[in-house]
Amino acid sequence: MERRLKLIWDFRGPTAKHTAYHHEIHLKEYILAEKLSINITGSVDISEMHSIAYLVVVDSEMKRVRDALKPHRGQLYEE
Repeated sequence: MERRLKLIWDFRGPTAKHTAYHHEIHLKEYILAEKLSINITGSVDISEMHSIAYLVVVDSEMKRVRDALKPHRGQLYEE
């Protein structure tokens, strides 16, 4: 099984929660359009003024997705 990576987009400010949730919708659309092998996404509130949206990809798809979507950061995905 390939290594899984979590690509993360950070959103800050009073609208961070809504923006992260909305961004996740577009990540799900991207998964379907590009036929990615994993369909794990999410949005998490870090604080009142900081939320994230994320997409999990396998190592072999990472560069293509990273170059197209420009995440702010990434990390290994652990369930």
